[in-house]
Amino acid sequence: MPLFLLAALACCAAPARPAHPHPAVLPAVVANDNRASAGHLEHGVLTIALEARMGTWYPEGPGGRSLDVAAFAEPGQAPRNPGPLIRVPAGSWVEASVRNLLDTPLTLYGFGATARGIADSVIIAAGESRVMRFRATTAGTYYYAGRVTPGPLAARLNDGTQLNGVIIVDPPGATHQDRAFVISWWFTLDSTSPSGLGRGTMAINGLSWPHTEELAMTQGDSAHWRIVNLTGIPHPMHLHGFYFRTDAKGDGTRDSTFTPADRRLAVTELMMPGQTMMLSWQASRPGDWIFHCHFAGHLSKLVSLDTYRGSLDSAAATHHMAGGPHQMYGLVLGIRVKPSGPPAAPVAAARAIRMLVREKPGVYGADPGYAFVLGGSADDSSGAMPVPGPTLVLQRGQPVAVTIVNRTQDHAAIHWHGIELEDSYADGVPGWSGSADRRLPAIAPGDSLTVHFTPPRAGTFMYHSHFNEFQQIPSGLYGVIVVVDSAHPVPADHDRIAIFSDRGPIENVISGPFPPLVMNGDSAPAPMRLRAGQTYRLRLINIRGDEAIQVSLAGGTGPVMWREVAKDGADLPASQAVTRPAALLFAPGEIYDFEFTPGAAGPLTLRFGDPPSPVPGAAPPRTINVAVMVE
Repeated sequence: MPLFLLAALACCAAPARPAHPHPAVLPAVVANDNRASAGHLEHGVLTIALEARMGTWYPEGPGGRSLDVAAFAEPGQAPRNPGPLIRVPAGSWVEASVRNLLDTPLTLYGFGATARGIADSVIIAAGESRVMRFRATTAGTYYYAGRVTPGPLAARLNDGTQLNGVIIVDPPGATHQDRAFVISWWFTLDSTSPSGLGRGTMAINGLSWPHTEELAMTQGDSAHWRIVNLTGIPHPMHLHGFYFRTDAKGDGTRDSTFTPADRRLAVTELMMPGQTMMLSWQASRPGDWIFHCHFAGHLSKLVSLDTYRGSLDSAAATHHMAGGPHQMYGLVLGIRVKPSGPPAAPVAAARAIRMLVREKPGVYGADPGYAFVLGGSADDSSGAMPVPGPTLVLQRGQPVAVTIVNRTQDHAAIHWHGIELEDSYADGVPGWSGSADRRLPAIAPGDSLTVHFTPPRAGTFMYHSHFNEFQQIPSGLYGVIVVVDSAHPVPADHDRIAIFSDRGPIENVISGPFPPLVMNGDSAPAPMRLRAGQTYRLRLINIRGDEAIQVSLAGGTGPVMWREVAKDGADLPASQAVTRPAALLFAPGEIYDFEFTPGAAGPLTLRFGDPPSPVPGAAPPRTINVAVMVE
């Protein structure tokens, strides 16, 4: 599948319209942090006036490239991206007057009088206005959006993509200390381009990393975030260093608040197009951390406006990478947590681990292959290039000191995915992890670096490159971490680990060719053997570049049953550890543990592959024979 599912959207999206006459100087579009509510609330009625008009948007800072886009504004004010925030207590009426100052009809979603949210739409002709009135009856996160080209809302690629705004309905009498973040995009496609793209950008609240808002917190603070995905593609959102609790999910029409028993912990959660999510977490440890989309392409140069047809204009890009805050772009938020006391000191001697980062030229056509190798191992002395890297079995509460030795021609860094690190310096994001007086550098070719951490929780985790991720991860730089304790013993014959990735990088994200999907580094894994009556722990990990994966386990009559026991390394409470059909859709950065007990001898089939897609020629799922034997 392509990087953004853009090939599917290209079938229904309208091409970019020719430039239309506009004022010689358009007003600058202001990035909206969604802190201040717009309109006037009186006697249970919020009255708000909005205009849809053109402005010049600077997603990569005032010195960066600009785009002329349509955006929403209040009369007499600058257009905003996202549009003005609408926030009311449940039970309030909203009376919205919307004027279309664009030169094309505006299809407006989210203000329907039948209270069906985003499912309702009205068409406002150029130069005309409409007054809409609806009652906000149910607390939750909703949104309004506009479309100026034919096709579904999800197919907006350039024109109209920034016509978005958040609607928050609070429970009556509630005080709010939450934040709302809107994910948006803008892209042109180019069938003659080596990448399949012209230019593009991805933004959070109207800005693209490293210009996104820096979130300042103090150790011990709690955060409550509302995330709204107003692109036409999924985004697995990942928090470094902490777990978050998923409190609610919605689709713009309805919002479902989970009961306390159903609020699970995660470090990565997949958001589908048009979906909303509310999450909560506590900044229990100081340092600098990030929250980002785990599709590697959504952090790459492909989402910088300074990239044209896949090539980055490095001279033009210097204005917004000054100071070297990593080489990431796009969907990233930086979080700075101020300490509230002295750091905790380790109480036990650290276990020393030496991790080599190795490179071999010409493994994937003209591109090199990479591998993680344990120092002192047989692979170290033989020069092998194992993919995935060695499984690290760590002890909960036992400190480790990992020395990373870079023997490649590129820079290197390792992120310990899902581990609740006590020191953000070890987090693996060069130029950001750590603090102002102690910043993690990228490891230069031929150099090395030692990081320290103590895993506080037993479970399934992973490690992977966090430098040039789009190239390095699918080329081999990933591996599994299993943290054990007395309740979670060292993996034995009753454990099965499956880490899914791509075998090689992608150049053209629209037409491919796309690399094979692999399980444990193999596109045709060997048959799996199980014993009837034995309970197995299946540790499933997705570290693909830019695509979710479907996994299923079935017998002759359909899916068998398995029990979900952990998400992203965190054990599920009994209320969530349910038995269900053995089928899973999960995204890069997500980890699931299941328990499975085959009841009788006989054949089973494990399938893994891309989710269903309208793109012609999608690769069929891979199949592994699973033989269940009698003891």
